[in-house]
Amino acid sequence: MSGDTDRDAHALARAAGEHMYAQDHATQGLGIQLLDVAPGHARMQMMVRPDMLNGHAMCHGGFIFTLADSTFAFACNSYNVQTVAAGCSIEFLAPAFEGELLQAEAIEQSRSGKTGVYDIVVTNAEGRKIALMRGKSHQLKGAVIS
Repeated sequence: MSGDTDRDAHALARAAGEHMYAQDHATQGLGIQLLDVAPGHARMQMMVRPDMLNGHAMCHGGFIFTLADSTFAFACNSYNVQTVAAGCSIEFLAPAFEGELLQAEAIEQSRSGKTGVYDIVVTNAEGRKIALMRGKSHQLKGAVIS
């Protein structure tokens, strides 16, 4: 029975993720792709484009934050409950450059009541850590998929 419950939870997370992605024009507009979503977990990727570079020819931190934030959003909405960020903090560890493929992975650390805590790691294709983000979530009323 537990296997069926796990499969159902994964199917619901995927469906919620696909539904959110279809309506998320900001994420799509930046070329961020949803790779995987499961209960309390998500992975996304983004290619660093020339229009994402700052005055130092490095990926602007706002774009790296957006990749991490979008990944956080998909992880915390994976239970099909509308959930938003209550707060986030990010540490930039290394620069990213034009043409680099960045991947973010969000992992739930805690979820209780209406709040959750998620850690998001952004890496490049070689596995070098680019940024670490911690997101705190707050559940609203309503479902992602009605």
